[in-house]
Amino acid sequence: MTALDIIRGFHDQLTLIRRDIHAHPELGFEEHRTSDLVAAELAALGIEVHRQVGRTGVVGVLRRGNGEASIGLRADMDALPIEEANDVPYRSQNKGRMHACGHDGHTTMLLGAARYLATEGKFNGTVNFIFQPAEEGLGGAKAMIEDGLFARFPCNAVFGMHNRPGLPIGQFAMRPGAMMAGGGFFDIAVTGQGSHGARPEGSIDPVLTACHIVTALQSIVSRNVPPVDTAVVSVTSVTGGDAYNVIPQTATIRGTARTFKTETMALIETATKRIATNVAEAFGATAAVDFRYLFAPTVNHPERTRDMLAAAAAVVGAEQVDGNGPAVMASEDFSFMMEAVPGAYINIGNGDTVGSCQVHNERYDFNDAALPIGAAMFATLVEQTLPRGSEAG
Repeated sequence: MTALDIIRGFHDQLTLIRRDIHAHPELGFEEHRTSDLVAAELAALGIEVHRQVGRTGVVGVLRRGNGEASIGLRADMDALPIEEANDVPYRSQNKGRMHACGHDGHTTMLLGAARYLATEGKFNGTVNFIFQPAEEGLGGAKAMIEDGLFARFPCNAVFGMHNRPGLPIGQFAMRPGAMMAGGGFFDIAVTGQGSHGARPEGSIDPVLTACHIVTALQSIVSRNVPPVDTAVVSVTSVTGGDAYNVIPQTATIRGTARTFKTETMALIETATKRIATNVAEAFGATAAVDFRYLFAPTVNHPERTRDMLAAAAAVVGAEQVDGNGPAVMASEDFSFMMEAVPGAYINIGNGDTVGSCQVHNERYDFNDAALPIGAAMFATLVEQTLPRGSEAG
């Protein structure tokens, strides 16, 4: 029997776990219940458990034989601040929070791989099961690394996986090199002089100033970034004032930047600060820019990419695996782990049924049909990457 055959034998249990996590979503660094569940599942399998790695992170360690090689398998655990609109028995019980990105499924797939490897796995070496908190912009990967993740749990390679809505169930996609963009968030605080709405001559209007800054920011990609590079600068929020007849004292601009190169991100940061400061000065206002580089580009290592493609093909067949999938402008903080250790990141199909709208949507839901497939890919990756060789005993 294959790993997929065996894992399908406990598919129902994995579904229950996934839906339990879905019903109890927790935001970044608040994943206490989820961490408890993960730790309990690992301990029940006889896997060595380490808690509070990067605050609420969990690492499980499984050793076999005398092999010195070790790999890390990573899943994210946090939810998003979204009110769920799905009418399902396992819908979120925590108001204003939901698993709208599939981290409940990612966590469950890694638990499924851990169960198979602990009971059936044929490998020689060490597997570190990395359950990461706070992926959604709060720096969970960095927190684990700064807490000694790879010093305490050395890895020769590290692997991650994310669902992709629209990609059929039973298919995988990835690409060598840059696969996902690096990302930054910015806040621009514009300060002018408030006045009565009927007397604009007594004001320095921060709302008007903010609007001109927003317009000028659109020139960064078209006039500063080389055309052969790819970058996005999006203003996603402009706020200021509370009354119809009051010109406010302040306004705030918020947004995000995405690019596949760290040097391009530095260029965008410099241009954002220059434009905001000088446009505000032209209106007699001031602007303070807080630009935060939150995600490095996700860059797949060539050899580790081949390892992951081979494992996926062994599970679902080579014809169901796209080794030259599209690069996407979304970001993933697993990239920081891949900067520290050579690794690879793959997408697993989430299908196109109800609930498989794009992630970060109030009606998104992870497709439970993908659970055994993702778990089997992780398990097969371990068995192929850490072969039995001269296993002791």
